Order: sequence, then structure tokens, then C-alpha cells
Amino acid sequence: MERVGGSRVYVKLFCFPRPTPLPLDTPQDFGATSATPPIPAVVSPPRKRIGEILIERGRLDAAGLERGLRVQQETGEKLGAMLVTLGLVAQRDVAEALASQLDLPLVEAAAYPELPILEELVSARFLRDACAMPLAEGEHELTLAMADPTDSYTINAFEMVTGRKVRPQVAIPTELEAALDRLYGAGKSALGTLVGDVEQRDDLAFDADIQQLKDLASEAPVIRLVSLIITNALETRASDIHIEPFENRLIVRYRIDGVLHEIESPPRKLASAVISRVKIMANLDIAERRLPQDGRIRLRAQGKEIDLRISTVPTMHGESVVMRILDKGGVALDFKRLGFEEETLKVFLDVLLEPHGILLVTGPTGSGKTTTLYTALDRLNKPDVKILTVEDPVEYQMPGINQIQVKPQIDLTFANALRSIVRQDPDVIMIGEIRDLETAQIAVQSALTGHLVLSTVHTNDAPSTVNRLLDMGVEDYLLTSTVIGILAQRLVRTLCPDCNEPYTAVPELVEELGLRKFADGHEITLHQAKGCKQCAHTGYMGRVSILEMMPMTDPMRSLVMRHATATDLRAEAIKQGMITMYEDGMRKALRGVTTFEEVLRVTRED
Repeated sequence: MERVGGSRVYVKLFCFPRPTPLPLDTPQDFGATSATPPIPAVVSPPRKRIGEILIERGRLDAAGLERGLRVQQETGEKLGAMLVTLGLVAQRDVAEALASQLDLPLVEAAAYPELPILEELVSARFLRDACAMPLAEGEHELTLAMADPTDSYTINAFEMVTGRKVRPQVAIPTELEAALDRLYGAGKSALGTLVGDVEQRDDLAFDADIQQLKDLASEAPVIRLVSLIITNALETRASDIHIEPFENRLIVRYRIDGVLHEIESPPRKLASAVISRVKIMANLDIAERRLPQDGRIRLRAQGKEIDLRISTVPTMHGESVVMRILDKGGVALDFKRLGFEEETLKVFLDVLLEPHGILLVTGPTGSGKTTTLYTALDRLNKPDVKILTVEDPVEYQMPGINQIQVKPQIDLTFANALRSIVRQDPDVIMIGEIRDLETAQIAVQSALTGHLVLSTVHTNDAPSTVNRLLDMGVEDYLLTSTVIGILAQRLVRTLCPDCNEPYTAVPELVEELGLRKFADGHEITLHQAKGCKQCAHTGYMGRVSILEMMPMTDPMRSLVMRHATATDLRAEAIKQGMITMYEDGMRKALRGVTTFEEVLRVTRED
């Protein structure tokens, strides 16, 4: 780096070729003649290979390693990068194995500097090309984050420019790139680079024919662009990816902890190529743009099996695509981790262990109903219990449970499947959703004939579920004979453990929220979300359920027979001890699990 006329110019001083490493398994002769006895070398114990370390840690199996080595021989890439590309392991797994192999520290996301270091000496372009970033500088040493700490060329370059000894640390590539984007925003990100590659095509058009779109969607830059969008979503813990074309732009958004966040998006003219690539991956008809389509993508990423549920709908400016991410390995089938408190869990389990009847879980889309049902099935799943499910789609595969995928195109609907599975002699039946009267009637008949039926309904709270079923046309006497309990739930974001701050609630807020009854006479302390690097400055990390469990008791059945309103049902349920979602949420807020703002965002006390 040198200055010309007061401006900074990047000069590549290090143009000498990188030395070819000597083979490690061949003895080398450094000038010794045949008459000169060889000097005995000090033999150090051999380092474990990356593949061995990953297998020892359970991040990789032998078949995956063999596949990676086979592909590596064809491409010549480093094994760790190849395993990540194949989706066999996550970048963090490789970085941790590399740090262990080289006995070097692993750079955490919080360690990246707030301001650029050595900005006057090293350009952002060189840092991006070298996949490296200075973390700290001392009088004689420079701490350097590197995606590849064995890159002696980059280490020598930094030592020559700074005159300091370089101490490398192992960086996770995506975190390093995010830090580079934050500190040197003028440069192109990985997504921007890929977009540039695709934009070089001169045959991009809004009205491209089907064969053109198919050809473009099958080319490497578009494939990498869509893969990067999906990979970034997984790394940011997103639950959904929204790809939405508008008149002048294409918007890509991630739903993280229930809240949408817009990300760097490709230009509008790439919309057809990107959406066509998603449809090809999901085996959808790319020629059909007038009707909604549903599909599924199965892939392996970050060493985990990932399912993507794909939904496309036609809009004014093209097809809008939503991808729901289903991480098979990331589901916590544990009631406590889901957010069940002791009192609510006891009532729920008492109902769940009934020999027959209907147990309903209710809430809006994306409120965790299916996860709760799977956790209940996991509790019931024993060798002497036969469980059959009818789902659309089968979100998580569970061993020991017979799961049926609904396929309306061949007339395998909820109702038709349920008629057949009753003859399979199950003990427990799980219905993905009660959507219509026919499905509800079969569920009622199944419960009357000695089966335990679990299902979901879309309603706002537990009491209004009764009115919803009555509105569907279910007879009141059948409802009171079969429904044994209703669980309603919502998801609230949980506070980041690193940056949340407690504060004493002012009396006006205590009275407004009705917090006095939850405090047991103690000072009322709430927590606020501040934001830090660990939580991407949102103040929240992860989600937890807030719930209300309403068992169907005799007084409740009497009200149902009289077709009482949801308000009357709620009042009676509270009188009998039901903890409402609002109360459950405020108790969690007082314990510092979430904020009262989050509870108010999803529910209000009636």
C-alpha cells in the first residue's frame, strides 16, 4: 500500500509464486551425499487429520468422509471446504476442528473490532481476497483472524507490511465475511459478487420463455445464489424465507424469531431466474405461473437434514415464494424447553394420558402447535401404543409412529385417510388440522370409539375453539362427549442472555399491566432488550411458548350445551384455575425470560 498524490492506492507487492509444499511422506535430500550418514530428525507426533477430528466429534460419518475425499480428488479443493460445500458439516464444525488440529484459538463473533485496524496499510480488497482480518495490534504482534491459518502467503504479507509477528486465529468464514461487510461496506459481499456474475448474462428478460428460464436456473451462478440465500437463512436461525417480486425491486426477507427482516436482495431482473431455480428444486411446474403451487425441498446443510416447505402464489408482479425451514435435528421435544410451567404441564399431561377423547392445540400459523403435538406424541410413543398420524405435510419423521402424507391430487384427503386408518386399530390418532366439518365428524367418531385424538384448530384462544367447532356444525352433545381439553399458545421472543438489563417497574406500569398479583409482595423487576453482537442487536435470541390450558370439566360442558359465548367460557375456566396466556407471559416477563412488550405484542388480557 502506498500513497500517490494524497490518495490511497492498493499495490500488490507480494507477486512471488506461493511455494509448493514438499510431500510429507517422501524423505528429502538437502545436499547430503550417499557417504554422509543422515542426521536423525526429531519426530513429533503426527497431527490428526480434519476428517478424523470431525468423526471423533460426531459431526461426520465414515461414508461422508469417503464421499468428501472422492470429490476432493476431482476438484483439488481443501477437504474442509469441500465437506461444507457438500452440506455434510457446518462451517463452525470445520473451523473448530481446524483450531483443534493447529492448536489455535477460534475467533468468536464478538471478537471482531468495532473499527477497521491497519486501514491505512491494508486494503479491503486484499482482506476479502485473503479471507483475513486484523483483530488487535500490539507493539510486536498482530492478531489475525483467518479462514485458513495455514496460508503462509497471507501471514508473510502481513508481517512484511506491518513489521510485526502475526498470531493467526481460526475464523468462521461467514462471520468473517459479515465483519468485513460491516467494516468495509463499500466492497461487495458474497451475494453481491454472485449477483454480478448472473447479471453478466445478456439474455435476462421478464418475459423469458420456459426453456430460457430452465437453462438460466440450471447454471452455476444462479444455483450458488439461491444456495447462499438458503444457507444464510440457516445461519441466522430464520424459520421462513420470503422472496417477493414488486414492480421495481425483488425483496428477500427472513423471519427470525417471528419477526421479518429484509436482507440484501438481488435486482428485480433476476426474479424469474431465482424463483425458477426454487421451483426446479421443489419439483414444481415452472411453466405454471397462474396458480398457487406447493412443494418440498430436502437437502443437507451444515451437517443436518433440512426440509423446506415451498409455497408459491401469483401476484401482480410475478410469483411470490415462501420457504418454511424445517430443521429435523433442531426440534426440542421437551415440554419444559417449549415453555410449559409446572401447573400448566400437570393439567396438560393429565388430559394427554386419558384413554380416549379429543385434545386440541390452537393458535395462529407459526405459533408452535405442531411442535407441541410432536412432543406429546413423543411422550406417548411406547412399544405397546400404536400411533397413526395424518399430516399435510409430514414435518418431522418420528421412529415408531406411522405417518401419512395427505395428497389431495390423488384424493387422499384428511377425511379419506382417517376413514382408512380407523381400521388399522390405532390407539392414538394425530390429525394435522381440523379444517372442515367432515374431518371434525370423523375425529369425533374416532374419539367415541375409544381412540385418543390429537389435532390443531386455528383460533385465537382456548375458549373460542368451542364456538369454532360449533360453527363448523359439530353437534354440542358430541362436542361435550369427546373434547377433553384445549391448549392455546403463542410464541414470544426470549431475551438475549448477554445484553438484557433489569429495571424496576414504575407504579403506573405495574397497575396498567396488573403485575401486582404475580409479584408475591416482592419488588417488581422487569427486563429490557438492549442489543449486542450475539443477538444481531435485536435484544432477543430464540422463542418460547406462552400457553393456556383449558380442561373440559362438567361446569364447562354445561355452558357448551347452552351455547355460551367464548367470554362466558373464559370466565368459568379462570374461575376453575386456568392460567391465561397473558398471565403465563407476564410471569415469564417477571422472571426475565422475555419482555412485557413481547407479551403485549401477541396477546392482550380481555
